Amino acid sequence: MKTQVAIIGAGPSGLLLGQLLHHQGIDTVILERRTPEYVLGRIRAGVLEQGMVDLLREAKASERMDREGHVHEGVYLAYNNQMHRVDFKKYAKGQTVMVYGQTEVTQDLMDARKREGGVSIYEAEDVQLHDIYSDKPRVTFVKDGQKVELECDYIAGCDGFHGVSRQTAPKDKIKTFERVYPFGWLGILSETPPVY
Repeated sequence: MKTQVAIIGAGPSGLLLGQLLHHQGIDTVILERRTPEYVLGRIRAGVLEQGMVDLLREAKASERMDREGHVHEGVYLAYNNQMHRVDFKKYAKGQTVMVYGQTEVTQDLMDARKREGGVSIYEAEDVQLHDIYSDKPRVTFVKDGQKVELECDYIAGCDGFHGVSRQTAPKDKIKTFERVYPFGWLGILSETPPVY
């Protein structure tokens, strides 16, 4: 098998990358060690920042999100028996957040990939990355008892902190980039009248 980019992991990151590259005319194959049902069963966050919403639209995987998601333009904080509104649009240069579950995002990306003919191989066992710092990287895996070699130009490791991609890369070559927020949010959904 051959492709331009081998993507390891069919979670939201790998699927989104696959869609964005597809729309740039770049061929990809996504490898996932679990079943689609298992991937969809991992319940995660449910609020998307503006950047993610924009990327889903660019990836042509936003139709259901735009129809069913809830745009959230701000929050109220209760303090000293008073409600104080934090207006996201005002303080974030017009940006908002979208309340839409990660499971739904993953399903939408799976559907878009299938609709557009992208190749996703689920239940790929014993995935191994080879020659990752060469001009000819490759990935081997076992599917239905058969060993398969995937030749590629690039490998994109989208399989998380404990995945094979991070385990394969030498520790002195790993650079971590992260955005740390100076706060945390706890969201509770309740049909309770507001406190005034």
